[in-house]
Order: sequence, then C-alpha cells, then structure tokens
Amino acid sequence: MKKKVFIVIATFAFGCNCVTQAQTVEEEITVTDNNGKEEVIDVPEAMNYEVDSLLNLYYSKTYLQPDNDCNLRDEDVSYPKEVYIERLSRLPNVMEMPYNDIVRKFIDRYTGRLRHSVSYMLGASNFYTPIFEEALEAYGLPLELKYLPVIESALNPKATSHAGAAGLWQFMVATGKQYGLEVNSLVDERRDPIKSSYAAAQYLKDLYKIFNDWSLVIAAYNCGPENINKAIHRAGGEADYWKIYPYLPRETRGYVPAFIAANYVMNYYCEHNICPMRTTLPAKTDTIIVSRDVHFKQIADVCGIDIEELRTLNPQYRRDIVNGSNKPSVVRMPATVTNTFIANEDSIYNYQTEALFARRSLVEVDRTSSSSYTRKSSTKRKSYSKKRRSRRSRARRVTIRQGDTLSEIAERNHTTVSKLRRLNGIKGNNIRAGKKIRVR
Repeated sequence: MKKKVFIVIATFAFGCNCVTQAQTVEEEITVTDNNGKEEVIDVPEAMNYEVDSLLNLYYSKTYLQPDNDCNLRDEDVSYPKEVYIERLSRLPNVMEMPYNDIVRKFIDRYTGRLRHSVSYMLGASNFYTPIFEEALEAYGLPLELKYLPVIESALNPKATSHAGAAGLWQFMVATGKQYGLEVNSLVDERRDPIKSSYAAAQYLKDLYKIFNDWSLVIAAYNCGPENINKAIHRAGGEADYWKIYPYLPRETRGYVPAFIAANYVMNYYCEHNICPMRTTLPAKTDTIIVSRDVHFKQIADVCGIDIEELRTLNPQYRRDIVNGSNKPSVVRMPATVTNTFIANEDSIYNYQTEALFARRSLVEVDRTSSSSYTRKSSTKRKSYSKKRRSRRSRARRVTIRQGDTLSEIAERNHTTVSKLRRLNGIKGNNIRAGKKIRVR
C-alpha cells in the first residue's frame, strides 16, 4: 500500500518590523595575514541579497512573522577566538569545521550586517530543512550540507545569480540537465525545492567520489571540479583546501569559510542576539497530476485559490502554464483544494481557454489573395513572353552573297550600315559570304 506523503513547500520573505530600509552590503571582504599583507575575497552572491527584496512574497506575509516575545537586544556580541573554536568543535558534524581569520570574517558578516537575513533564514529553514535532510539522507550524505543553500541562495527558491544559476541550490542549466532537471521555456525544475534537492544530493555524492574530501567537494560545487583539479596541480598535488587556497578563484576562496560560518550562525544565533522569525505551519499540500495543458488562472478562478499561492507552491512553472499535454505534470496545491479540482476538472480546462492559450495549432492559408497574386504574375509573364515573341517575329536575317559589302546589304534592306553593325556586333567592314546577317 502506498503511503501518501504531504510536503509543505513555500517561499518566504523577511517581515521583521526592525528592518525599515534596504541593507547595504559589500561584495567582498578584506583579511590581513600575519605579515600585514591584505587579501581581498569575494563573498558568495547570496550574501549580498537585500532582505527587503523578499518582503512582498506571498508566504512571507502569510506564514512568517517577527517573534515579538524574543527579548534579545538587536546587537551583535563578539567573542575571543577560543570561543569560536570550541563552539565549532562541538557541532555534531562529520565535515571538518576549522577556525581561522577568514572564517571569523564571515561569521562577523552573518552576525553583524546580515543578522536580519539570518533571522529570515532561521524561520524559512523550518520549511526547507526537512526537504534537504530527506534528500541528503537518501544519498547517505552528511546532514550539515543542508546549510549549503544558505550561502547559495539565502533560502530563496526564486534566486537567480548574475551567471544564470537558479533555485535554492543554484544549478546552472547544463549541470541541472545533467542531473535530470528539466529546463525549457515553460518549466525550470531548478526552482523545484524537492527535485533540485535530490539533484544536488546526487551531484554532491558524485563530487565526493572524485575528491574524497568534503571541503574540496564544497569548493568544487562552487567553481566546478575542473578548477579544483587545476588548483591541486598548481599546489604540487596537495589535495587540501587550505593548501590549494591561493590557486582558487576569489569567490571560491571565501566559499568554504562562508559555509563554515553558515553552520556556526544557524546553530549559535542566540549567542549573537538573533531572533528567528516565528513560523506558522502552512496548510498541508497535495499534488494533482494533469495530462492536459492548464493555466494557473484557470485553477485559481474556478477553485477559489490565490494565484500567488499556486505560483509559490509551484515555482518551477515559469509562465503559469503547466504543459500536461507534453507529459503528465504535477501541480501542488493546498490539500483542501484537491477535491475541488477533481470535481471541477472539465470546467477548469474549459475556463477562458482561448484567451489563456493563444498559440494556434491549426491555421488556414489565405489562398484567395495568393491566387489573385498568381493570376497577376501569370498575366505579367504572358505579356512579357508575348512581347519577346513579337520582337523575335519582327527580326529578319539575310544571307551574305559573294562580294557583298555592308553598304550594299543596307541599301537592299532599307537600313543603314551603323544599324547592321549594332544588330550583329560587327566592328569594321569585314563580312563573310554564306553567313546570315540580321537586318532588323
């Protein structure tokens, strides 16, 4: 007997009343080594997202609220490095989580200017973490990888990078397709939280088979395995992230430290006075499989559901169209709506069909205008041919007699020497007896 599983999927925005203006963040950090030399490191793109950009999303208004019972003061607390070292060592992780000045810079970024983003992500993680953990468990991977989307997308399934990576796990098109995610004009499964999570887990497992080191796997997830292999080669064969560090792209140098910092802040947020947003559990959802094309507006209007909720539950559909006629496709909706959909299925498919699906599947060719044009063209061709035949019928040739000159031929045929030369391409006066010559 099949077990029916209800999974809640949502997109959320930060609604804390303590944020009144957009956050301004720098796209890089600067660290100084023991010799006083400064190094500039790019931060992951998701660390530059503004919290305000998420404020108006449907589920943020519905299911995430600031926790007014949290009495922590909205300011960061700094600790000696020994405290960070000890806290990182206590995390229940398989993956190595070392401390250094670069990791500290990223912790400070999260607990400082990005603290309100962390508050949002803590609230949203209540919805996404079960999906991530289920996919990671299915492939036997460390569960601390559930924090990878924190640095990839800030837990925004609609996130798109400047390079074109999309979704919670920020798949590029080519990699997404390699791992079974469909991307076309109507569907982008990189934005599907469940499918992209399983694809990411499979990709991470494949990377681990190559490098057998989780820090290198995380780095390869960011810049690709080819760049990691190049860095290892330049480092003389050293297969250690911190040894190949100088040979990595600038963003990848900050990627593993950012991942360690994300693990830290998602576990020790209270110690830095960060209040998670309060989460209200959304209604349970269920899925319907459709084998015909259906538009979100058809479902929303007939079933009485907010179209924004449908879009949020189905972020993989790019233009509100489910192309069920191409292949059976899944639509997720509140469980209370599924029975309404089933009872009104024909009405849904027939609702405003012509207006919502404007693409023509059959067209008639306007043969009347085409025939008229053909007749006109034919008439012109006949007229042209008639003129040519008329010209040919008027033409006359005579045979040159022995001893004839151009003057004599011209006189006999009532024409001139110059015309004879022009009609026959003759230069001078040389002509041969027996040849035909055109006289008109």
